[in-house]
Amino acid sequence: MLNAAMVEVAGPDDGDVGGPLRRCLVTRMVQPKEAMIRFVLGPDGTVVPDLGARLPGRGMWLSAKAAVLEEARAKRLFSRAAKAEARVPDGLAAAIVAGLERRVADTLGLARRAGQAVGGFVKAREWVAGGRAALVVMAQDGAADGRRKLLAGSSVPAVAPLDAAALGAAFGREHVVHVALAPGRLAEAVKVEAARLAGMRGNDAAAGPGGNSTHAGVTDEPNDAS
Repeated sequence: MLNAAMVEVAGPDDGDVGGPLRRCLVTRMVQPKEAMIRFVLGPDGTVVPDLGARLPGRGMWLSAKAAVLEEARAKRLFSRAAKAEARVPDGLAAAIVAGLERRVADTLGLARRAGQAVGGFVKAREWVAGGRAALVVMAQDGAADGRRKLLAGSSVPAVAPLDAAALGAAFGREHVVHVALAPGRLAEAVKVEAARLAGMRGNDAAAGPGGNSTHAGVTDEPNDAS
């Protein structure tokens, strides 16, 4: 279990280039911090992911990609950035993926309760066709044919961060395959978290307009009307 208590390290966040931008320890590329993952050191020197970028301590920023995290570990870049011995725990990448999955599910749950998201093919298609949808979320194990039908004639972006069971849990159902979100902060948050999650899985982030998915987690399994 990763310890959430942080050690304060003197100095500003490593990679802080001002405003909302941060520099990746590995690639040295400057990106919006929302597209990256922040890490801090625990009191025992363990590297801890700070997915909400709110924990105290000196931040160390990486692009949200599994290969980047592995390179940081292999080259001991966390120790260099923290100016202290940093221990990368086993299973760190898996813990990040699980944490990002929870963040997507929690945000979808908030959107549902706020009336900013609907689940099920019929309702989602009504929102898409009526211009009410800013983002569509597909189940990874949903059928490609269902995606095409839902997004036919639309330029609404789509992502596939979770499977049908996880989407269903966010909607209080056994499973959900199609979700539409209204424009606003919650839809943008889901899009950002889905992109980070895809990067940590080694996949592209989103399906393009019209359902041309570039997300490797989307399959062509049979679909239902959810």
